[in-house]
Amino acid sequence: MWFKNLCIYRLPAAGRIDPAALAAQLAQRTLQSCGASDAQSIGWVPPRDGGDLVHAVNHQLLVALGAEQKLLPASVVNQFARERAAEIAEAEGRKVGRKEMREIREQMTLELLPRAFVRRRTTFAWIDPVHGWLVVDAAAIGKAEELLELLRKSVDGFAARLLKTGQSPAAAMTGWVASGEAPGGFTLDQDLELRSAEDAKVRYVKHALEGEEIRRHIADGKTATRLAMTWSDRVSFVLTEDLQLKRLAFLDLLKEQNENQSDDADERFDLDFALMAGELARLFDDLLAALGGEQAA
Repeated sequence: MWFKNLCIYRLPAAGRIDPAALAAQLAQRTLQSCGASDAQSIGWVPPRDGGDLVHAVNHQLLVALGAEQKLLPASVVNQFARERAAEIAEAEGRKVGRKEMREIREQMTLELLPRAFVRRRTTFAWIDPVHGWLVVDAAAIGKAEELLELLRKSVDGFAARLLKTGQSPAAAMTGWVASGEAPGGFTLDQDLELRSAEDAKVRYVKHALEGEEIRRHIADGKTATRLAMTWSDRVSFVLTEDLQLKRLAFLDLLKEQNENQSDDADERFDLDFALMAGELARLFDDLLAALGGEQAA
């Protein structure tokens, strides 16, 4: 259980959450298979096959949003719609207008949906009520918000907001690169993206960041929007201007701590989840310190 991309939310207060009570609330909105005319269906699924809707380890909670989506490309709908329009034009001796063509496409969509393939995906979220974190493993904020929206519908009064810091990540990253000095506990790696006010971008991949060329770009007004970093020689990631952590990688030395502790798959899952939660909680503390603390709600 290792997250890859983090969208980070703040819970209003630290405390405890009863896993059984939370599972009972999520059970009211479990994933149902797409009906014949449904384009998509979402709902809660167990994070572990055959397990509970809330997986709890040492007061750390794991939940999972399941989604089924019908794969019906627009090109296929348009092809069938054109064929239907051609049949109408030939049978009735008239041209099909724009409004009628839209109606035909809508009709063809409904007719084709039952025959469409179904794609399934799962989005995981880690809830840390002890330290007040909600972290969604999603590469796009839209997927994280989809999970959070259903969580708010499932749990009365559930509140979470995106993490905001005293200093913007873009300003902080630009300063670190310009000075060549990483904040305490971190090192700067070799991936960087700079962007100008006109949205011109310069990207460096596996490139040393101490060159004069990079400093000239910064002097010309470009700011850092993505920066690869490593925390405490244990976790590497790319920090973005939106305070997301992408391409998260727990370094081999860290994972090896758990590899020899158990051969049981369930025990290994729990050990990995507990280790990930503990490491990320400490990483977040250092990251908040590097970004000027947490911005008041």
